[in-house]
Amino acid sequence: MKAVVIHKAHDLRIEERAVEKPAAGQVLIAIKRGGICGSDLHYYRHGGFGTIRLQEPMVLGHEVAGEIAALGAGVAHLQVGQVVAVSPSRPCGQCEYCQKGMQYHCLDMRFYGSAMRMPHIQGAFQQQLVADAAQCHGIAKEVSIEEAAFAEPFAVTLHAIVRAGALANKRVLVTGCGPIGVLAITAARVHGAREIVATDVSDFTLSMARKMGADHTINVATETDGLTPFKANKGSFDIMIEASGNESALRTGLEVLKPRGALIQLGLGGDISIPQNMIVSKEIEIRGSFRFHEEFALAVDLINKRRVDLKPLLTEVVPLADAARGFDLALDRSRAMKVQIAF
Repeated sequence: MKAVVIHKAHDLRIEERAVEKPAAGQVLIAIKRGGICGSDLHYYRHGGFGTIRLQEPMVLGHEVAGEIAALGAGVAHLQVGQVVAVSPSRPCGQCEYCQKGMQYHCLDMRFYGSAMRMPHIQGAFQQQLVADAAQCHGIAKEVSIEEAAFAEPFAVTLHAIVRAGALANKRVLVTGCGPIGVLAITAARVHGAREIVATDVSDFTLSMARKMGADHTINVATETDGLTPFKANKGSFDIMIEASGNESALRTGLEVLKPRGALIQLGLGGDISIPQNMIVSKEIEIRGSFRFHEEFALAVDLINKRRVDLKPLLTEVVPLADAARGFDLALDRSRAMKVQIAF
């Protein structure tokens, strides 16, 4: 079979890999679609992110969906030919965090396409993938395979909403309207947010934010004072979801958060400085949000039941042989939201 393998920055290759056989409790999946994620782009563009660097060739990808091709012994709830979304998260189930229900902090996590461990955890951008049956979530017949591949990034944003708490009657600010930011808008809308305002520096991404449920959008590059009215009376927003990883976005967002508001940090970035006195005087809470666990099943359920329509986020599906062009397109935030690979 063929797989998408990263060797170093801008060195992406389509390589042959052996097809594995599913063991007991596992399935073999013919992968049909894979979404290119921000972390995939970091490996492609920089050879890693932060202190995490590629040390050996690694198959990329973790946003995938496909069809069951074979069943291992003991698998009874899935069928050959069934379409599934595949959760890339494989916690050990035994460590202290797994036992506390915090599987996303597993001490022995095996997450597809991650260079955090050595040897690296190979990813899911391959034509045939062996996975645990528990990772597979059935997709309704009327749902397209492209929509199914959105389950993973949508689950990331649903976990962010869990970190934010109840959103009913709350005003929400989302900063950064890449795929995760726009999916966060959708997740906030599903959870009853009263008003959602989104900011970015790209008119294209802001147009997508409006399509996916933002009530108001602000291009902070051209409307430099666009958030000024929201600073009145110590702030206007109950919740801020920061999806850009940008220091300026974070600092400005703190100015428009209400006292005792919560900032949910989703975007990854480097070290930044924050206005400590403002955080103290307004009693603002800063909460990180990392990956997901049970939210993957919720994401699939919402997609299956047509509670959300994620199709507008799909920019293009490229064939496997054209994967490098797909990565280059995904890097262009002036015209691309989500690019998927057809396997």
